[in-house]
Amino acid sequence: MGLSPRSLPDFPWDSLAPYRARAAAHPGGLVDLSVGTPVDPTPAVIREALAAAADSPGYPTTHGTLALREAVAAWFARRRSAPHVDPAAVLPTIGSKELVATLPAYLGLGAGDVVVHPRAAYPTYDVGARLAGATPLATDDVEQWRGNPAVRFVWVNSPSNPTGAVTGASDLAAVVAAAREIGAIVASDECYAELSWTDDPVPSILDPRVCGDSHEGVLAVYSLSKQSNLAGYRAAFVAGDPAVIAALLEVRKHAGLIVPAPVQAAMVAALADDSHVAEQKARYRARRDMLLPAVEAAGFRVEHSNAGLYLWATRGEDCWDTLGMLAEAGILAAPGAFYGEAARRHVRIALTAGERKSLPHLVGSQNASKPALKHWGTGAWVSKGRTWHKWWTQG
Repeated sequence: MGLSPRSLPDFPWDSLAPYRARAAAHPGGLVDLSVGTPVDPTPAVIREALAAAADSPGYPTTHGTLALREAVAAWFARRRSAPHVDPAAVLPTIGSKELVATLPAYLGLGAGDVVVHPRAAYPTYDVGARLAGATPLATDDVEQWRGNPAVRFVWVNSPSNPTGAVTGASDLAAVVAAAREIGAIVASDECYAELSWTDDPVPSILDPRVCGDSHEGVLAVYSLSKQSNLAGYRAAFVAGDPAVIAALLEVRKHAGLIVPAPVQAAMVAALADDSHVAEQKARYRARRDMLLPAVEAAGFRVEHSNAGLYLWATRGEDCWDTLGMLAEAGILAAPGAFYGEAARRHVRIALTAGERKSLPHLVGSQNASKPALKHWGTGAWVSKGRTWHKWWTQG
């Protein structure tokens, strides 16, 4: 075990600088759809809870308050069909990314160990394996690692970032069963689970249909950044196998990795209030309903994208060529190359732009290679055949 920063790749987002500059030179200005950062206000119920807990002179508890851990367990039962979460087996984290990046190392993985993650994947799964000195394996096929004792850790991600694909309960159960055969831990990144755009459920790894009557060897990782607009709070948690959570807690106590007490109080309020989540989901759905047909009209094919905050789109070309085309229209997206070799012909387009400021409509006329852009709030132009339609927002 150990952190091995010398094995890390260059930070991928730095490579967007020339595309950002080109997009910013557009007469209409830059529309940044590359990062899924929330832009809507943090709900009042959460801000009020944070303010009420602001007088917090003492050290908070690394394990989290009992109120927070019970709120997480109740939320899993109410919203995720996972009724058997033990509050003792819940651990708050400082956002989810720091956990994803360090989990293999904190669990003692190192040279010779293998960390499995999806082929098109959030890059921090790969980074976490490399930081631990382990070997990342990008695959969606359980048969590629079934029975391999070197596999110590398996990431699943549903809904997927970047693709928006949802993994069903039977497929998740197959991963858990294969991992248990070799004593590997399965961690499920479920941060977009409340943002499904179909009637199909998004099962949790802690759902009894997936893991049975035991949470042995399984962890669910969750963040409140997206559903509650709390990215600036760094509010997340992990829950599942009590023995694994206990081991993580010991490491985090020594390292001083503690969620501030006011943020813990805000998380309790966020987890207890479903109404603000429904309201935020409605906002994203409205943006998706506007953006999806515009992207398709501009000559893109949108794949998966059944949940989450992104459209996973392709024009059948290398992602960097697509990124250049979008930059000429003043739009910045995320290239599929960030998410693995399997994703190089796609771009990820975020739904997080605010209506009045920057939600664009790509315009596809007879020549879809020449999209135009107008800022949302001043009118967005969409082509249907030869007819131009102006869509107005009330904001």
